[in-house]
Amino acid sequence: MDSQPVVPTIPDLPNTGGSRRTIIIAALVLLLVGALIFGGWAYSKMQDYKKNTDQKTALAVAQAEANQKIQLQAQFNEQSKSPDKTFTGSPTYGSITFKYPKTWSAYVDTTNSSEPINAYFNPDEVPGIEGKTAYALRVELLTTDYTQLISQLATYISQGTLTSKAYLPPKLKGVANMTPGVYLTGHVNSQDQTQNGLMVVIKVRDKTLEIYTDSTDYQNDFNNTVLGSLSFAP
Repeated sequence: MDSQPVVPTIPDLPNTGGSRRTIIIAALVLLLVGALIFGGWAYSKMQDYKKNTDQKTALAVAQAEANQKIQLQAQFNEQSKSPDKTFTGSPTYGSITFKYPKTWSAYVDTTNSSEPINAYFNPDEVPGIEGKTAYALRVELLTTDYTQLISQLATYISQGTLTSKAYLPPKLKGVANMTPGVYLTGHVNSQDQTQNGLMVVIKVRDKTLEIYTDSTDYQNDFNNTVLGSLSFAP
């Protein structure tokens, strides 16, 4: 009996095409999910940035407007001081004159023979003289000898509560018989040692003129307007 040839059988190969497709689909899904997550995160960040930027811009605009208002108010305040008022003292006591802002009020006492001029100046109105007000300007013409008064002030200078330098008002430079005075900074008000101010002490004939501000807030007005225009007959 003739034998039939044996035909080898080939085992079934796994269906790799379906698995590959599944892997690809899963990868695409993961990429899509990742893209959506990233997109959401980026959008959120963009919105936060826009919100913060808008807030910062609004704050910057508000600050700029506030600064502009401050600058305009300062300009208005300076302009409102002009033209200046003029103080004119009696010819008997050297015809002391100086200018001061027109927005300041004055209280001047000339009834005390030992202090022929005792004047208080302050913006708008002069507060009661009994309190410890830091006046914009004080003017005192004293019968105390100039040398004696400077000797009294020397104690405060040595203690460091006052600093001093020689001073001559600009309008009195070159005037005959002028004695240079002293420009003081620090605690110039003996009644209130908590305030820092500016003072000029200068000889006017046989008397002594003290002209000062209790507060450095009025430094520009004191130096430029008051002292810049100060004049008297030595």
